[in-house]
Amino acid sequence: MSQHGTKKRKLDRSTEDYMYFDSYSDVTIHEEMIADTVRTNTYRMGIFKNSKSIEGKVVLDVGAGTGVLSLFCAQAGARKVYAVEASSIADQAVRIVKLNQMEDRIEVIKATLETIELAEQVDVIVSEWMGYALLHESMLNSVIFARDKWLKPGGLILPSRADLYIAPINDLVVEGRLNFWSTVKGQYGVDMSCMTDFARKCIMNKDITVNPVTVEDVLSHPCKFAELDLNTVTLEQLRDVRGVFSCQCFGSSSIHAFCVWFTVTFPAEEKALVLSTSPFKPETHWKQAVLYLDDAVDVMQDTKVEGEISLHPSEENSRHICIRVDYVIGEQKKHSKTFSIPDQYLEVK
Repeated sequence: MSQHGTKKRKLDRSTEDYMYFDSYSDVTIHEEMIADTVRTNTYRMGIFKNSKSIEGKVVLDVGAGTGVLSLFCAQAGARKVYAVEASSIADQAVRIVKLNQMEDRIEVIKATLETIELAEQVDVIVSEWMGYALLHESMLNSVIFARDKWLKPGGLILPSRADLYIAPINDLVVEGRLNFWSTVKGQYGVDMSCMTDFARKCIMNKDITVNPVTVEDVLSHPCKFAELDLNTVTLEQLRDVRGVFSCQCFGSSSIHAFCVWFTVTFPAEEKALVLSTSPFKPETHWKQAVLYLDDAVDVMQDTKVEGEISLHPSEENSRHICIRVDYVIGEQKKHSKTFSIPDQYLEVK
């Protein structure tokens, strides 16, 4: 990261795309996604709940991966599914489609969405495009491109909406790691308490940390700060997704970080179906995005936490997300901090 004193050069788009698609060429990421039962079952249910809109219709699967969503759509009665996948996993998708005897209805296209030509307009777009903090990897851009070029007027997008949430959290693990250096003298007779500040700078840095957050760590009701309607959102709007938040703390604690998560919604005739990555719901492979403050802040019951948060593409690589938070906690002055995805997350979703 640039915090180590060297500024990374901006990657050209072809290099960004190569790195992104190459990361999907290994089995591990697909195993993780298929094994995520919350993710995969919700998509399956979301598709089958919309079977009336899919039956006998043409579907475009954007970023099809192993083709599992394409197969769900075929099982729901789609006449034709175009499964578009740019990485080499497309070769495996062809085998999976054949194994399931769906090759007469599912056509796997190994190419980037922006370069393909289809024989017809489509009735439905399905895609599992969400990355960490929703927008990491910027695959939603391809869904919007597909919507504008290939979706018939009034066509269906699955899922059709996304919402972003934020809440302050306590982190007992970080608290323990910072306190550790004060315990060294009692154990070994050597005072290392001066290491605490160094540890704080290393741990509470500018990385977007992807971790599961437990319900007990969340210090307020969630605040929704942004919503994206996939039927209308534009590429220009995705360059700066922002919103304000205001919440009150549940009780006496220390705020170590903000936690960001998302939901996506599948329309349905009766009750819409929601795929949630909230810490209040079963864990998914997206976990939550954790944004550490520079210093922990002690709060009491009803301490107000408010501010503004914005998500925008990284200057070094437009597929990578940056998050800026301007916040005020209680009577403190306003603070600002910008976070980015660290290297260990750049090749996984």
